[in-house]
Amino acid sequence: MRRTMPAPSRQAPQAREPEQAGQSGAGERGAGAERDTLRTEFSFELPRGYVDDSGTVHRHGVMRLATARDELIPLRDDRVRENSAYLSVVLIARVITRIGTIEDVHAGIVENLFASDLAFLQDFYRRINAEGHTRAAVTCPSCQEHFAVDLAGGRLGES
Repeated sequence: MRRTMPAPSRQAPQAREPEQAGQSGAGERGAGAERDTLRTEFSFELPRGYVDDSGTVHRHGVMRLATARDELIPLRDDRVRENSAYLSVVLIARVITRIGTIEDVHAGIVENLFASDLAFLQDFYRRINAEGHTRAAVTCPSCQEHFAVDLAGGRLGES
């Protein structure tokens, strides 16, 4: 039995919607090619969560990709000049757009995160900015099966 595929359509290109902010047509390879999009925001769930002044725990958040400016401006911050370890606090505060219902994330909030949450966010920052995704390759210790997990996934032990 012979299977055939329909011939590709040779229609004129359709009108396109205006480009969204943060996207460019630079990824196009030719006429009619689909536009490449760049994912710039990544959701996460903190292992413990930020506890605000009223005792509310905020676990879900969003981090955006860092720009060169995000990495340069903290270097002029007096707190960073006095203590270089403070760089990660200022940098993380610049790229987190939301934690729970809090949209004004600043260094004071990041300072009050549990150490495990800060370590999670530092690793998350590295993954999305250096590797471009939140997946990690892992191997099952029992059966040696290789697979990927999404580190932005749910709570501890979930993916």
